Amino acid sequence: MKSPYIIGITGGSGSGKTTLIHRLAELYPSNKICIISQDDYYRPREEQHVDEQGVKNFDLPYSIDNEAFEIDIKQLSNGETVTRQEYVFNNKLATANLKTFHPAPIIIVEGLFIFHFENIKKLIDLKIFVHAPDHIKIIRRIKRDRIERNYPLDDVLYRYENHVQPAYKKYIEPYLEVADLVINNIAPDSIEKGVNVLKGIVTRTFLSE
Repeated sequence: MKSPYIIGITGGSGSGKTTLIHRLAELYPSNKICIISQDDYYRPREEQHVDEQGVKNFDLPYSIDNEAFEIDIKQLSNGETVTRQEYVFNNKLATANLKTFHPAPIIIVEGLFIFHFENIKKLIDLKIFVHAPDHIKIIRRIKRDRIERNYPLDDVLYRYENHVQPAYKKYIEPYLEVADLVINNIAPDSIEKGVNVLKGIVTRTFLSE
């Protein structure tokens, strides 16, 4: 069996990673692409670091169960199906679903720290970094966290200033230099241009047979 082509997609919170992934998923049938996100590998709330204000910090590498994430990526690469319970963060109104990931010729690995973890980075064939200005990222973060995760605005802003941005500068932004492709998401058509480039790469190098 031919090994799958693994695409790693990272970038700051609110940079546009999710939009890019959704567009890539639309290009190929479900038996050709599998998307696995680091978001489903957060450690339990009681294991998360608490800052000096008593707020749990989910924006640190060790917030993630890196070992479990690596095991599941390798299982998918070996043609095995993976199941994982969805992580619903702090939204008490959300119900966690059981997710099933099926092996496919293209595996997209997505997350904030996928390049920071060397054991994950070495599994990736094509490293993508989605970049966006800070003012755009914070607007997207506010919309997402207030609606999807039921966070009050003050909490969103506190986390962004004290958790999100420091983590981005220390654990994410330095890996711009190791990315094979940087998508600067600064214009309405930026993601679409990136999708077209990736489509060409994947089709030529992996799906042309």
